[in-house]
Amino acid sequence: MVRPHLPLNALRAFETSARHLSFTRAAIELNVTQAAVSHQVKALEARLGAPLFRRLPRGLALTDEGHALLPALRESFDRIGDLLERFESGHVRAILTVGAVGTFAVGWLMPRLAAFHEAHPFVDLRLSTNNNRVDIAAEGLDFAVRFGDGAWHGTESEPLMEAPLSPLAVPEIADTLREPADLGRCVLLRSYRADEWPHWFAAAGAAAPAVRGPVFDSSSTMIEAALQGFGVALAPPAMFGRQLAAGMLRQPFATAIDKGRYWLTWLKSRPMSPAMDAFATWIRGEAT
Repeated sequence: MVRPHLPLNALRAFETSARHLSFTRAAIELNVTQAAVSHQVKALEARLGAPLFRRLPRGLALTDEGHALLPALRESFDRIGDLLERFESGHVRAILTVGAVGTFAVGWLMPRLAAFHEAHPFVDLRLSTNNNRVDIAAEGLDFAVRFGDGAWHGTESEPLMEAPLSPLAVPEIADTLREPADLGRCVLLRSYRADEWPHWFAAAGAAAPAVRGPVFDSSSTMIEAALQGFGVALAPPAMFGRQLAAGMLRQPFATAIDKGRYWLTWLKSRPMSPAMDAFATWIRGEAT
């Protein structure tokens, strides 16, 4: 089927006028005269055989036909705009969508994103964060960085790095902790994995006190509570190196426990694109 020539200028004139409900404001945006916009819209209406606007004393109102046409045009122009933005210096920018556990994204990945962009300037990275519960297919992700044992249904999993857990606290609290039993006087901040504190006390050779501190769904929010002096967090020091280096946090005990590691995961059914291959190669090198 041969489609008739699309009057793109007229379609743009209509879409802009519909957003502003004004030929005058549309003309300002399009940098043409008000008469030119009005002429383009009238020509489009004649071609369609239907009015798109009702001309009012103080502006415009869309007709039913105009309401039907506008969403399709907006979506089409947005898609064209997104595609054109992907071209830079004659190269098409490849979109790469990555989901990551919030703690990993903030504590490890974000400080390195500038280096990735410099190495791969034509990869348009879209980063979202989660609390380790993610559906790669439903969320349209190319990769997900998750914490655990690597066993997720339908996905390929590649280990990135270990992240052992150890108590972390502000200096005012850490200075009072001489031995593991001293933690019994503190508020112990917890994740949703209830066995972590008992496991740490066992590794430290101490009896575990009753743990009744608040529960957090990410180490990042738990550490924020610790930074406020609320209690002692059991979190991965490797993800909070900046706070430790700045003296905002201290690790009072060397004992650490392994409850999993960070993994790069992707759908088994997803072929590896050039952008995916570039990111996987880069993050492997950074994590070693």
